[in-house]
Amino acid sequence: MEVKMDPEFEKQLAALGGADAKLCFQCGTCTAGCPSGRRTSYRVRKLVRMAQLDMKEEIINSEDLWMCSTCYTCVERCPRRVPIVDVIVALRNMAVAEGHMYAAHKKTAANFYKTGHTVPINDDVKKTRAKLGLPKVPPTCLANEKAYADLKAVLDAARFEAIAKE
Repeated sequence: MEVKMDPEFEKQLAALGGADAKLCFQCGTCTAGCPSGRRTSYRVRKLVRMAQLDMKEEIINSEDLWMCSTCYTCVERCPRRVPIVDVIVALRNMAVAEGHMYAAHKKTAANFYKTGHTVPINDDVKKTRAKLGLPKVPPTCLANEKAYADLKAVLDAARFEAIAKE
């Protein structure tokens, strides 16, 4: 397997907020404390190292990029204060811009675009909300047409629909 190094990758990553990946000295604290890593093959340290080595194609085609839950445990524990989640988000933004997105994230984005919510409000959720004395539909974009129209205008201006297509 041939690994390609992209000399422009470092500049692209920096422009998206991921320049601090170079500060990491690969101690492994991020991976050791990662809740996603306990249950999956996800190794945040590996992604950061690939970023340091300008391995753009390997990163944006990796399912590992989408396993981070953005809990910030890695950031809180990093001895170098590397904003690892910012690096991951920058890498994800780069991947999305090039048409790569994990299926579950794409489904969430599609629901957000269609309804203004990332999680659907189904009949069971409505029943549970009613039992709790809450309105069946939360007072968000689901219950406020103007709020949804405003959100949709922002999403359309950002061309969000293109990435939210299932």
